[in-house]
Amino acid sequence: MRIARVTGILLTLCAAAAAGTAAAAPVTGITGAGSTFAYPVYGKWAAVYEQRTGIGLNYQSIGSGAGIRQVRAGTVAFGATDWPLDVRKLHRDGLWQWPQLIGGVVPVVNLPGIAPGRLVLDARVLAGIYLGRLHFWDAPEIRALNPGVTLPHVWIAPVYRADASGTTFVFTHYLSTADAGWRRQVGANTMVEWPVGIGAKGNEAVANMVRNTRGAIGYIEYTYVLQAKLDYTRLINPDGRAVAPSLASFEAAASHALFDAATGFDLTLDNQPGAASWPITGATFVLIPRRSGDPHTTVALLRFFDWGFRHGRDIASSLGYVLLPDEVIDRIEASWSEHLRGPTGGALWPPSDAAP
Repeated sequence: MRIARVTGILLTLCAAAAAGTAAAAPVTGITGAGSTFAYPVYGKWAAVYEQRTGIGLNYQSIGSGAGIRQVRAGTVAFGATDWPLDVRKLHRDGLWQWPQLIGGVVPVVNLPGIAPGRLVLDARVLAGIYLGRLHFWDAPEIRALNPGVTLPHVWIAPVYRADASGTTFVFTHYLSTADAGWRRQVGANTMVEWPVGIGAKGNEAVANMVRNTRGAIGYIEYTYVLQAKLDYTRLINPDGRAVAPSLASFEAAASHALFDAATGFDLTLDNQPGAASWPITGATFVLIPRRSGDPHTTVALLRFFDWGFRHGRDIASSLGYVLLPDEVIDRIEASWSEHLRGPTGGALWPPSDAAP
């Protein structure tokens, strides 16, 4: 499937009922915006869900930072972000969040003659590249990780996300945990002051920039690696193993995750232990208001994400994502019952009527 820039997937929606209201009202639309990391699977889920239930949503892939701003402003029913908000910010903004999917952020390169997965990098080398300390692909630090690989004397062209991006947060958090120089000079955030490189907006734009620039390196979500057929690198994980990005290596990293509703499920998954763990693994989160002014739309939204949890596994796997363990999903849906309320204070989950 070719990933295209999203203008939205506008589908027809059916009625939904919310606890604590007298009668069901027709839902005229569910809107969401944010993470480009999450778009491929949300788009596919929406198309299948419409076919099966007549319910759908309009999701705009505009980046995590913009998604957070829109849900804070109340212009969308939900935001999607790969940068989890801490409990303090959630309470301040009247929001609730949960992780919906897990995926990997993957370095991709444009080095003719180097097969996908042949090049091995680690966090210190990546930090050196994006700090401007390493200039050529045959630098001694890169050669030391790649004995037997003939590396070209080609200028390194780093590519980064120019927009506020959860993918950037996952990538820079990974570098910050592994390299003290990066942590001091740049740090981790959805937008940072990049010392060197070329900016591009969105995972797709980064992929295109790398594809069209000899010697380029960028970081994108795994689904975009698969769709764009870009050359990925292996990475040295905390156990000292060179691992490739895959569902198995994302699952290995996620197996160590301790998602806790008490913290708003605020958790990063990079540099997890385990010989098989991919070191730049992250979750993508859904953000919605704790108190809904439109409970019918909120219930329809929760039903969609419940369906994704319960029935969307095969679709997610085919696109390179990993679903959470069942016990974590149960914990998330219990948090919906505890934290989400309608205008009169009634719980929104589970809904009082039968699911569509």
